[in-house]
Amino acid sequence: MKLPIFIADAFTARAFRGNPAAVCLLENELDEDMHQKIAREMNLSETAFIRKLHPTDNFAQSSCFGLRWFTPASEVPLCGHATLASAAVLFHKIKNMNSTLTFVTLSGELRARQAEDGIVLDLPLYPVYPQDFHEVEDLIKTAIGNTLVQDICYSPDTRKLLLRLSDTYNRKTFPLVLPRLPAELFELAAPWPVLQNLCGSAHAVLSSYWSQQLGKKEMHAFQCSQRGGELGISLRPDGRVDIRGGAAVVLEGTLTA
Repeated sequence: MKLPIFIADAFTARAFRGNPAAVCLLENELDEDMHQKIAREMNLSETAFIRKLHPTDNFAQSSCFGLRWFTPASEVPLCGHATLASAAVLFHKIKNMNSTLTFVTLSGELRARQAEDGIVLDLPLYPVYPQDFHEVEDLIKTAIGNTLVQDICYSPDTRKLLLRLSDTYNRKTFPLVLPRLPAELFELAAPWPVLQNLCGSAHAVLSSYWSQQLGKKEMHAFQCSQRGGELGISLRPDGRVDIRGGAAVVLEGTLTA
C-alpha cells in the first residue's frame, strides 16, 4: 500500500512554526485500524485523513471530501489546525480548482475557503459557562500548582475546561506554566489568548469566552511559545466562527505499508 502523505505547519506562513499536522490522501477505503497505526507512526498531535466520498471524485476537482483526525492514541471529533493543513495540501499542493472546500466530519460539515491572507475555516462556536472552582480544585492544582486563576469556564459540547490565569501575570509566565498542562484536559485563556499548541478547535471555545469578555466579534490570537503562530477570529451572526490562518507544507512523500 502506498499513500500520498504530507506534513503542514498550520497557523503560520513559515516552515517550522505554528502547529504541525500530517495529512494523508485516501484514494480508497482504509482498514479501520490502519488509521490509528499511521497516526501513531507519524507521532504528531494529529494526523488527518482526507477521503473521496464517491469513486468518481478527484482531489484536484471535487469540492467535498470526508475528513477524520487521529492523535497517536485515538480519533478526535474536531481538529482545527489539521483541517487547515488539509485544506492547504489540497489548495497548494494538489492545486484543487475550487475556492471553497467542504469536509464531512464527526463535527458536521466544515468549510475552508481561500483568502488573500490565508485560509478561512468555518467552525462551530461552542459556548462556555461558569464553572465552580471547588468542583475542579484538585484537577487545577495537579495541572498548574499554585498558579493564580482568575476565571474558570466549562464547554459542555467539547468537554474543555477553560482557565484564565490572573491578569497580574505577564507573558513571561506562560512558558513556565504551559508545559505542565495536560492538553487533553485544559485550554488556557489569559489576557492574551494563549495555548501550548495553537489549536483551531480550542479557539472555537476561546472565541466564545473572549467575545463575551471584550465585547468584540473580531480578534487576533498569538501563540506565545517557541514555535509561535497566529490566527484571526471572526464571530458570525449564524452562531459559527471563522478562523483564519496560513499554512506551510514542509514535507511531502509516500507512505508505504
